[in-house]
Amino acid sequence: MNDRFHDECGVFGIFGHPEAANLVYLGLYALQHRGQEGAGIVSSDGEMLRIEKGLGLVSDIFSEENIAKLKGSAAIGHNRYSTTGTSQLVDNVQPLLINYALGSLAVAHNGNLTNYGAIKDELEAYGSIFHTSVDSELIVHLIAHSKSGSLSTRAVDALQKVEGAYSLLILSEQEMIGIRDPNGFRPLCLGMLDGAYVLSSETCALDLIEAQYIRDIEPGEMVIINKDGIKSYHPFPEARQSCCIFEFVYFARPDSYIFGENVNFIRKMMGKRLAREHPVEADLVVPVPDSGVPAALGYAEESGICFDMGLIRNHYVGRTFIEPKANIRHFGVKVKLNPVRRLLEGKRVILVDDSIVRGTTSRKLVKMVRKAGAKEVHMRISSPPTTHPCFYGIDTPTRQELIASSHTVEEIRRYTTADSLGYLSLEGLLSVIPDSMNKFCTACFNGDYPIAFPEDRMSQLGLFEK
Repeated sequence: MNDRFHDECGVFGIFGHPEAANLVYLGLYALQHRGQEGAGIVSSDGEMLRIEKGLGLVSDIFSEENIAKLKGSAAIGHNRYSTTGTSQLVDNVQPLLINYALGSLAVAHNGNLTNYGAIKDELEAYGSIFHTSVDSELIVHLIAHSKSGSLSTRAVDALQKVEGAYSLLILSEQEMIGIRDPNGFRPLCLGMLDGAYVLSSETCALDLIEAQYIRDIEPGEMVIINKDGIKSYHPFPEARQSCCIFEFVYFARPDSYIFGENVNFIRKMMGKRLAREHPVEADLVVPVPDSGVPAALGYAEESGICFDMGLIRNHYVGRTFIEPKANIRHFGVKVKLNPVRRLLEGKRVILVDDSIVRGTTSRKLVKMVRKAGAKEVHMRISSPPTTHPCFYGIDTPTRQELIASSHTVEEIRRYTTADSLGYLSLEGLLSVIPDSMNKFCTACFNGDYPIAFPEDRMSQLGLFEK
């Protein structure tokens, strides 16, 4: 069941509230789906920064005792899923906290810097010492090296040297800064609670603390929040807008609004379009829970075929489990999903999922549903075939591991053992998102990377290898 794309992380910050650390803790709870390897919170009381972080889930790391240590009315937090750097080192957990010429600063970063290696080599040649293996530390070093006068101008100076994706929170003793890269790859929104400003990867975290959503931070925008209020700047050259379309396909929580649209609504519309593109005579529409549920509902509504939860998910499975020595087939899938035989037996089943990555999980699911008595199993996927890896803040397999990069739809159908297989077209996906023209990055579906890679970098990243 790890046969998925994984988002790198989620960020959440608040400035000007007496319960800042507690509210960030709640915000990270709401954003837990964006990263489960580690979490951290840094707070400011106006004079110094304090940090608590660790490996594991938010509920495992934080307690009343360590939250109480995070004094102050400003705080930022981060949930981690690694795309660069080993996931096992607590040093790699963000926010990163350092002391430098102007005082202290903490950085929480959602994204991935594509020129990280080249700039890191250059900085190390001039004597910089890196304490982690995450690309976010590059931003910290560049801010410290800048000769500009204020933290905000140093941040702009630093970010003009990097390429790639970043939705970024920076906290000092006196202010909080939020920045979104000029392409706008990863989401970041602004809210308000009792006069305090809130920055979050998704609106679902605002809902939890009952903050009011104000607007999205725009691509290339920097907001500076301090005791004088909030100021907005656009210090970077304009770039091709490239919001990550996979946020709608899989990453974001269905109750969130990202890029101006409700995720659940868009996923249902994807399912409706999928039903029009790939109809099939069947008795039952079954989602692969949880991410396939909205699209399956849309498919059922459009097709008129009955919807039911033919697969039940165990929500209490941790990230690891001890496998039995005896050979239990498909144990990794069965421990998380179990078919409802009474619903499936003798039925022609449409199994709806959001994507196929390697194909291994889809193959096991089809066989599981068939073994539960289904007469036919038809796979329907609410996104186009994923043919290329992402380098903008998503942990994806190499291109060689993406089954659609080297196999036709018919070959994938035969591999999964489904009776039929249909993907939503890229045109169909874009058609259900209002104002989608020239707004989204679709590189994982067509290899159209918004940020060009040098030729040697292309080879290194395996962009065109099969």
